[in-house]
Amino acid sequence: MSGYFTPASFKFLRALARHNERAWFVAHKADYQRHVRDPFLRLIADLTEPLTRISRHYVADPRPVGGSLFRIHRDTRFARDKRPYKEWAGARFFHRRVREVDGDAPSFYLHLQPGDCFVGGGLWHPQPAALKRVRAYLVNNPASWKQATRSPAFRRAYTLGGTALVRPPQGFAPQHELIADLKRKDFVCTAPLDDAALCRADLLRTIARRFQRVAPLIDWLCGALDLEF
Repeated sequence: MSGYFTPASFKFLRALARHNERAWFVAHKADYQRHVRDPFLRLIADLTEPLTRISRHYVADPRPVGGSLFRIHRDTRFARDKRPYKEWAGARFFHRRVREVDGDAPSFYLHLQPGDCFVGGGLWHPQPAALKRVRAYLVNNPASWKQATRSPAFRRAYTLGGTALVRPPQGFAPQHELIADLKRKDFVCTAPLDDAALCRADLLRTIARRFQRVAPLIDWLCGALDLEF
């Protein structure tokens, strides 16, 4: 089994963090394509079959534009931070109906960044209507939520994260047994990977196993939003 990323992938991203400017990137664009973009696209393509075995409703799209891989350019139109490029690479493996639901569908995720690589999944920054549905589903299905997020296999690999409210959301009892989860504004989890793991030949198998472990959370969130899994 061939590998994907190499130390050169991390070397490029570290250099980009030091020289995050258009002239430098243009001069080193071939390095980005060779060491980051192209191996990431190959990995995405190779994840198609493992992902389909988990759920036929999820997509690994290896197109260089408009697919699973996030573009390297940052949107700085309304940002105070005007650095033009992301200093990381990431891929989202999305539900086939994501465009129908205006983005409010849980996804699988892989993040490549020196010292901060991880596999993740869940629902990131849902719109208010979708967030309301998830919270109502949680109240009505507490046992299945616990089963999806409290199992030993899940907790050994993943940690729930994202942003949360300070106070209970309106309409929910402060004393509810799952009030900490009801306060969540994101329903996501992450599992860290060391940089060396991204360079090993068994990376495809590692990512596939991590996706299998996050699948119960993705399945639960699909149920909350009436999406197939």
